[in-house]
Amino acid sequence: MNTKLSILFYIKRAKTTSQGKSPIYLRVTVDSKRTEFSIKRFVETHKWSSEQNKMKGNSEESRTLNTYLDILKSRIYEIQKDLIHSGKEVNGESIKNILLGIDERKRMLIPIFQEHNNRMEALLGKEYAKGTLTRYKTCFSHIKEFLKWKFNVSDIEITEIDHAFISDFEFFLRTEKSCANNSAVKYIKNFGKIIRICLANKWLTYDPFLCYDSKFVEVKRDFLDEQELFNLANKEFEIERIAQVRDIFLFSCYTGLAYIDTKNLKRSNIGVGIDGNKWIFTSRQKTKTQSNIPLLLQAEEIIEKYKAHPHCGVSGSLLPVLSNQKMNSYLKEIADLCQIKKELTFHIARHTFATTITLSNGVPIESVSKMLGHKSIKTTQHYAKILDAKVSVDMNNLQLTLNKKKVRDSQSEKLGT
Repeated sequence: MNTKLSILFYIKRAKTTSQGKSPIYLRVTVDSKRTEFSIKRFVETHKWSSEQNKMKGNSEESRTLNTYLDILKSRIYEIQKDLIHSGKEVNGESIKNILLGIDERKRMLIPIFQEHNNRMEALLGKEYAKGTLTRYKTCFSHIKEFLKWKFNVSDIEITEIDHAFISDFEFFLRTEKSCANNSAVKYIKNFGKIIRICLANKWLTYDPFLCYDSKFVEVKRDFLDEQELFNLANKEFEIERIAQVRDIFLFSCYTGLAYIDTKNLKRSNIGVGIDGNKWIFTSRQKTKTQSNIPLLLQAEEIIEKYKAHPHCGVSGSLLPVLSNQKMNSYLKEIADLCQIKKELTFHIARHTFATTITLSNGVPIESVSKMLGHKSIKTTQHYAKILDAKVSVDMNNLQLTLNKKKVRDSQSEKLGT
């Protein structure tokens, strides 16, 4: 950072007192931009040397004043070095504030976090999902409780946040809030975004997360196997509403779409794909990534079944999807009626698509990842579990290939002799 700095002491004759003394001013010029202020010292006007920018003579008064001016000049150069070293902008105003002991505006954690949440709420449905906002609001609430618990304060300067602060916050989440590992790590990562905002705005010069390391623990994710899927699809329900919820759930199992993405589907999202067959063309609300899915016959039959449903006619939706709360309530009842011991959710439906429907039937993980709308195959690997049956089939096929190769090699040897 190259900054051109010049320092000039001068007197303001226009402000000369009735005793004939003029105030001494300091002009700090950084890259041609001036900042001027009084140093709270006076000198008799006729004793000031405008050529040398100091008091004339060798009297005790003169030596004392000129030494003070030299000290101020040295201090300014020290301030310049400190600002450069800390990565802060060097300007006349910051030099003046530090020199005069004027505190720069303090940045406090709570209003910064609150402003972030307010902006997120304003962009709800455009850039952020409701669940994301809820997590940040919960994290914000936990931070405020933590400040009271640890420091007995309602707010803290962001410059006081260090590695120990983050470690203590994680300890608070795990003990006082009884958060499991993944929940605690998620809240820490949410808080990390607030710190990144501070770093980007140069309100912080040091990243307190630099040496912090805490990882998610892989959770066993349920999915429906072929038998459970068959039982669910062929179960007869007396109540039409329950059958409707079952069908929407099955649609998600055969498309991999999340609840909100299924609910948002319109007829315009169905088009002809590269192979001439019907595809779903949509964008995931959570990640905004494109998700293009060839329609399996089972999913297409469900669309056809509800084509004339009154709800679809009024709302323009592809399917009559109820509220998430009602869907989950009915799914619990459906699981009981079908004697499925797993908790039926749309997360399970997506895992079923990834595991039972696609990967277990030989669909490459790259294709599964694209259909699920994942940005990274690593995410898909968390969703998808290779079943033992698939491993068995793959290894049997490998054994057949090796056996054939052995026979060919044996025949080649006989022909050679």
